[in-house]
Amino acid sequence: MVNRLPPLTALRAFEAAARHMSFAKAAEELSVTPAALSFQIKSLEEHLGAPLFRRLNRAVELTEAGETLAPGVTDGFQTLANAWRGTQRLQDDQSLTVTAGPAFTAKWLAPRLYEFAQAHPEIELRFSAALRIMDFGRDAIDVAIRFGKEGGDGLYCLPLAEEWIAPVMTPGLAERFPDPVSLMQAPLIFDDSIDFLRPRCDWKAWFAALGIDFDPTHGPHFSQADHAMDAALTGVGVVLGRRALVVKDIDEGRLVTPYGVALSTGAKFRFLCPEGSENRPQVKAFREWVLEEINKTAHITEALQIVEPGEAAA
Repeated sequence: MVNRLPPLTALRAFEAAARHMSFAKAAEELSVTPAALSFQIKSLEEHLGAPLFRRLNRAVELTEAGETLAPGVTDGFQTLANAWRGTQRLQDDQSLTVTAGPAFTAKWLAPRLYEFAQAHPEIELRFSAALRIMDFGRDAIDVAIRFGKEGGDGLYCLPLAEEWIAPVMTPGLAERFPDPVSLMQAPLIFDDSIDFLRPRCDWKAWFAALGIDFDPTHGPHFSQADHAMDAALTGVGVVLGRRALVVKDIDEGRLVTPYGVALSTGAKFRFLCPEGSENRPQVKAFREWVLEEINKTAHITEALQIVEPGEAAA
């Protein structure tokens, strides 16, 4: 048995044909003639000493050997493509692609873009607002900002500010509901995006921290945190606002936190990037800018009493 690898061109032809299950479509993708593609696959079969495809009338299907080979070849070419894209990005110090959840993108990143552009006009910032797990190589991502209680294995992971939730509302609503007891009569908004947190950080837990036995369930529920915050901004009701998503509105007077008590979520946003890339010029500039922006509103956290769910406020 020959142990040396066959030519990459033959493997590429096989991979495309196995993926499309069509020699014609594979040839079109690779910009070669069907005859040339068929020749490459035939040479690969000769190298192996066994057929990889069953040639049927106007169709092909993989043999057992082909089914064994196909997944590894596809993964191998994907790994090569990821490595090449990653290496190319090392040469690029003028663009930065960041992925963050839709709520963080809308409420934290987007309102501050002007400041970053002013401070770093040489960097072209691109956003991918998504909650799905991203692959830095496959998806050409430089930085991810994710919320939760865990970091990322094999990644540079920088926890950002402590995350808390507290009732936030417009100044007008605050005048109508001046204390926590009166808040029991207020229109309450529910942000269901943090239902995964344990212990639970919800209205029942917040009222319990104030010594009030109240478990509200009636009111509008939102699956997206930014939509819940937008509803509060319009005066629809009071929401348990998450620190990162409300501090700018609080700092600029559109929302207030009148009761001075917040619940710790036990989770944080984290700044993630491939280990070793944290000091690339644009990644470092973005990281330092994020930390500077967080510090600008640190006084809001300092003015609150932050308690753990299940604990009582002093």
